Amino acid sequence: MRLLNTSFNKNRGDPPKLEEFFGSDIPPYAILSHTWGREEVTFQDLASSTEPPYHHAGFAKLRGCCTRAGRDGYKYVWIDTCCIDKTSSAELSEAINSMYKWYQLAEICYAYLSDVITADIPDDMQLAGRFKASRWFTRGWTLQELIAPPFVEFYAEDWTEIGTRSSHREELSIITGIDIRVLGGENPAICNVAERFSWAASRATTRLEDGAYSLLGIFQVHMPLLYGEGERAIIRLQEEIFKTTEDYTLFA
Repeated sequence: MRLLNTSFNKNRGDPPKLEEFFGSDIPPYAILSHTWGREEVTFQDLASSTEPPYHHAGFAKLRGCCTRAGRDGYKYVWIDTCCIDKTSSAELSEAINSMYKWYQLAEICYAYLSDVITADIPDDMQLAGRFKASRWFTRGWTLQELIAPPFVEFYAEDWTEIGTRSSHREELSIITGIDIRVLGGENPAICNVAERFSWAASRATTRLEDGAYSLLGIFQVHMPLLYGEGERAIIRLQEEIFKTTEDYTLFA
């Protein structure tokens, strides 16, 4: 598992540094949940020996996450944009099949809602409206990122905290359709297969196949990635699920 050291200092010219860990050597870490924007900082940007990616639009998000994690006492953070070498199909497949577990094992997840801007919000009612309307609730990958971690904190665009999964639990259940017990930390498997699929019904992914791959952890299954297979990915996911359960709501 590759983690980003949170202790770099841009003012000293320190580049963000990635470190790799295995098995029991993996240290405590925080993890980021977010929606991708333009000019995200990638693994290649950090692995390059040239100038650090301070000019990238996504660098402010990376630095904000590292600052928040550092203040919370974490030396390391996992961010999908830069901690996975997406040019390696083998590494990408391993990462996607491991991602639910990585979110589970994180000590805290920072859910960064880049489209919730608090500076011009006069009251809590308008903040609640912006929170509910955030793009973060429409993306496929953020479903497991909401469910898997032991603790989730929500942050607005300026890294102002706007609540936790626990404090917003009832509202989150209404927004997402997720059983409130699951938002309280219970295993998603307490809900039948059809109900778990329904949580993803209104969510979208950039690549069609990711609509299936983003649900692997929700159903506790693993399968190889075959980008280009299109809707066949959902069929393969259903086949893998049926190997582990006789829940016939799968075919509802």
